Amino acid sequence: MIIVPENQIAGLITPADCLVAVERVFASMAEKSAYNFPVIREAIGHADALYGFKSGFDRDSLALGLKSGGFWPHNVEKGLANHQSTVFLFDADTGRCRAMVGGNLLTALRTAAASAVSIKYLARKDAKVLGMIGAGHQSTYQLRAAVEQRPIEKVLAWNLHPEMLSRLEEVARELELPFETVDLDRLGAEADVIISITSSFAPILKASQIRPGTHLACMGTDTKGKQEVDPELVAAATVFTDEVAQAVTIGECQHAIDKGLISKDDIVEIGAVITGRHKGRSSSEEITLFDGTGVGLQDLAVASAAVELALSKGAAIEVDF
Repeated sequence: MIIVPENQIAGLITPADCLVAVERVFASMAEKSAYNFPVIREAIGHADALYGFKSGFDRDSLALGLKSGGFWPHNVEKGLANHQSTVFLFDADTGRCRAMVGGNLLTALRTAAASAVSIKYLARKDAKVLGMIGAGHQSTYQLRAAVEQRPIEKVLAWNLHPEMLSRLEEVARELELPFETVDLDRLGAEADVIISITSSFAPILKASQIRPGTHLACMGTDTKGKQEVDPELVAAATVFTDEVAQAVTIGECQHAIDKGLISKDDIVEIGAVITGRHKGRSSSEEITLFDGTGVGLQDLAVASAAVELALSKGAAIEVDF
């Protein structure tokens, strides 16, 4: 069995590697060559933790496995990341465990890669202003990935706790991009691309705040009850997602579905755009929205890439199992 420890991941895989891996698996999902198994996510009744499994199988790459982990809200007090996960990969021909891969950084990179894929295929080609909603751990990965997809000239940001925006400002400065802390009205009025990455359970952004032609990547809603934008904004947009089944149950679309504002048939899997079966954006005035719920196949794709890189660079630990 191959072990790729968490402390090796940063030196092995790049955001560009992750974008390629996620793009390919989204295409496989659209072609029905890859599918996710039902998600298990439970409050365990200890340490206020949420724990679960995401798993699936890609017949194209033969990636088979699961990500096990969750959210421990008090970890920060112990000097640890709140999100903790490990990816297990299995040999599709024999069922033997092939690899165990640290999943913390990979989760951040694959989530950022998903929004970057949506920007690549759905944002206007002339998009220049990026709006960021949220300033948690994931936000800096989102920012770095997004600016690789369009000629971004300025970053506008909002967070419920403005003092946390300094981490985004630091990254913007590193990227030599002007950065401003703004209110939501200005962010919506000026941004060409908006990424929301929060843990909100109430709508933050309203339909009236968004101008025509905006692309939104809603990346924070991955649990029943979570919500980042109002249902009317979802209904006003052309909606894309990683997986429709998750979007309507645990994604941003759940609220518009519950109110009868959209149906699941109104939602397009991003893989269909990648493969050319859907044209994606139809005009410069269209509002597009990507509901990024996070699927197990993303984790398997980036973990598989990390294993191959570890083997090629001699960084993999191999043990008898």
